[in-house]
Amino acid sequence: MSSDTSGQTTTAGTTAVTTDTDTEPDTDTGAGGPTGRSFLFVLGSSRPDGNSEILARAAAERLPAGVPRRWVDLSRLDLPDFQDGRHETGEWPVSGSEAELRDATLAATDIVLVTPLYWYTVSAQMKRYLDYWSGWHGIPGLRFKERMADRTLWGVTVMADREESRAGALVATLDHSAAFLGMRFGGVLLGNGSKPGQVRTDERALARAATFFQRVPRPGRFPRGELPEAEWEEYTGATEAA
Repeated sequence: MSSDTSGQTTTAGTTAVTTDTDTEPDTDTGAGGPTGRSFLFVLGSSRPDGNSEILARAAAERLPAGVPRRWVDLSRLDLPDFQDGRHETGEWPVSGSEAELRDATLAATDIVLVTPLYWYTVSAQMKRYLDYWSGWHGIPGLRFKERMADRTLWGVTVMADREESRAGALVATLDHSAAFLGMRFGGVLLGNGSKPGQVRTDERALARAATFFQRVPRPGRFPRGELPEAEWEEYTGATEAA
């Protein structure tokens, strides 16, 4: 990857990382704009300008002015499949793409996983990104788990099915991941759509997007058994725009 004069980071001539504002978060503390927050939106779709990204950008537009918003498109990163070398001797080589993705992750106070619902969970690109968290957690001296604690994990997903509870496995994946790292969990913004741009007709999803990042996150947790309806609504904010 390399940075050009516009502040964008590119790989192989294709923009992979972009920053919406001129305010850059501190790479160690995650401190950002006037609110002290900085957002990393991780795009996990195989399709550019997909429905999940459209919905995420609608929500991002409602963030306070000056809050840094950085976007990483996983499909444009030269990132190989994760190889688990935690129990092997020697050091595992780290590519430039991986190092920059890791640094961007650690720089943000709020990490937003933007992924379509594929086979009732996150996309392959997003799962690979989360797999890299395992590798970063095992790097001596990086303190990945310690540094991720108290930050906030969010999700945005659009699916073809109108029965939103079928995204339950995806929601649980994010909540459990937040719980393991001691992060807060802001919930998942859900939308409906399959054809390109179709989520723009989902008025309920767009109404939720307007206030999604105003929600007060709670600590991530490992729920037990099936979620009752009231708790499912808490996970997804399903009642906010009813």
